[in-house]
Amino acid sequence: MSKYRAKKTVIDGIMFDSKAEAQYYVELKLLKRSKKIASFECQPEYELIPKFKKNGKTFRAVKYIADFLVTHLDGSEEVVDVKGVLTPVYRLKKTLFESKYPHLTIKEVKR
Repeated sequence: MSKYRAKKTVIDGIMFDSKAEAQYYVELKLLKRSKKIASFECQPEYELIPKFKKNGKTFRAVKYIADFLVTHLDGSEEVVDVKGVLTPVYRLKKTLFESKYPHLTIKEVKR
């Protein structure tokens, strides 16, 4: 159990960080099967700040890993994050994401 009381859940051999995220995955599978969305991807990764060196020290890249990337029938894409708690780190990464990827928007699903 995490510090936010989310219970990891496995569906189709995929480990989800919470029951809510796993349930959203099931909903996406149904939408894809009924041809209401074109496709979806689990855990898409977006680089927010590339790896760099400063004063001889190497800094790792800063990344945002969303829960899902949904491709709609019209080809538009939607980044989905299933959230119970909006942490300060998430809010900062969301701001960086919105700046670097203006063509994409994060849809927060609160459960």
